Amino acid sequence: MEAWLAMLAHERRLAALTISNYRRDLQRLLELSAGRALEQVSPHDIRRYVARLHGRGLSGRSIARHLSCWRGFFAWWAKSGALGANPVVGIRPPKSPKALPQALSPDQAATLLDAPQGSENDPFALRDRAMFELFYSSGLRLSELAGLDIGPALDLREAEVMVTGKRNKTRTVPVGAKAREALAAWLAARGQHARADEVALFVNSRGGRISPRMIQQRLSLWAQRSGLGVHVHPHMLRHSFASHLLQSSGDLRAVQELLGHESIATTQIYTHLDFQHLAKAYDAAHPRARRKPKE
Repeated sequence: MEAWLAMLAHERRLAALTISNYRRDLQRLLELSAGRALEQVSPHDIRRYVARLHGRGLSGRSIARHLSCWRGFFAWWAKSGALGANPVVGIRPPKSPKALPQALSPDQAATLLDAPQGSENDPFALRDRAMFELFYSSGLRLSELAGLDIGPALDLREAEVMVTGKRNKTRTVPVGAKAREALAAWLAARGQHARADEVALFVNSRGGRISPRMIQQRLSLWAQRSGLGVHVHPHMLRHSFASHLLQSSGDLRAVQELLGHESIATTQIYTHLDFQHLAKAYDAAHPRARRKPKE
């Protein structure tokens, strides 16, 4: 198992978070098959494991991730000749209803980001505003924002930032005017709080790189103080970025590139338009949609 995870990390260059999730899924496999050698695990056993996971309340999506991990591991193991067949082939997870990802409305996003927070001299209020403006401006993932360093990756003059996403793939995305203003204010204060050898763009109160968990907590607190009345998490800002951009431009391919999605299908699921917006676009664009004037 460790050899397979090492291969994924070094040869396929999967993200550290993905490797961590796969390790946890493999540990779950060991737990479910306790007392039974993995070489002897059969498709019938895998179905029992799926039923037990479902009974514990895991969603179909979560179980599908487990199966994908197990399937990949057994396939890799079978190629070595040490395993006869892959017991996960053909095993499907239980279906679960697809929930549309949550997004803020444009007005809610404005309320969140424009709300006054702390004093003008509070450096960490400047940091938080810069982080959240950048989230919404550029549609970054949480890990991408936490991993940003000072230096050429962030170019405020050219209004762009280069980030490293899944599978260590880099992409360059634009940075809006509000985010550039917030970032400039934070950069002016950052040197007084970051350790001398720290390269992270966003630092914590001890001068080291801020953790993803701390960013989540700060955003939740920021949303509470803004009086928004909605729990806000980092992925919600990413989805709001994509949804609002798609509603304004209608360019699904451009949104796919900005989000760093390999498949357009992922973007179609991740970014949704409400029916009212689609209906308006249809009425405005389709030649057969225009109602005839009343006689």
